[in-house]
Amino acid sequence: MNFNKGFFITGTDTGCGKTEVTLGLMHRLQAEGLSVAGLKPVAAGAVLTPEGLRNDDALKIQAQSDISLPYEKVNPFAYEAFIAPHLAAKSEGRPISLRKIQADFIELSALADRVIVEGVGGWRVPLGHGVTLPDLVRLLNLPVILVVGLKLGCINHTLLTEESILGSGLRLAGWVGNHIDPDMDAQRENIETLCSWMPAPCLGEIPYMEQPTAEAVGECFDRCIAATGLGGVCKRSCR
Repeated sequence: MNFNKGFFITGTDTGCGKTEVTLGLMHRLQAEGLSVAGLKPVAAGAVLTPEGLRNDDALKIQAQSDISLPYEKVNPFAYEAFIAPHLAAKSEGRPISLRKIQADFIELSALADRVIVEGVGGWRVPLGHGVTLPDLVRLLNLPVILVVGLKLGCINHTLLTEESILGSGLRLAGWVGNHIDPDMDAQRENIETLCSWMPAPCLGEIPYMEQPTAEAVGECFDRCIAATGLGGVCKRSCR
């Protein structure tokens, strides 16, 4: 499998802005002339429609993709309950299959230049008995982008997540700082601390937005990530 085919987007916690970053990265790569497909393999918190269960984040990713895909290819494991995915899968009697997700990823990889895969929750989320999110990322063989929700406590969350990603034997391509709390104290000092402690580059900083769009978020990524389609090589100085 091609290691350079895309990225896996994870976050420091639920609500840190993974979907916004996923959509922004897709838009930025598309603006560079690459065809991009998005995948949200697991989503807990879906609405029952006449077409079946639908998750709002997965629908946005489906709409942003260059490749016309049925919903089930974008989000093969959707659950109605807004709870931890392994609990939702157990309660609804539909276990998460990593091999099914891998097969979907391989199929999309043959259709698009890049495939952006969004995770669920934080980094160490269980997906089943003895299976966690890092097992899926290892199977897909993708470099990881960490979305940091900038709020009180984010430094601890970020460093612990970074340590876990690297400890899992996976590549951390970079991190993105997302200002989710406009009233956070010492915002600049927190960013500077993360820049000095994180071994991976900061790929961009997203200001607080009431209604973020893929285009607006995409403009926040540093040029290096768009120019190569892979990024993770250009250590920017913090502004």
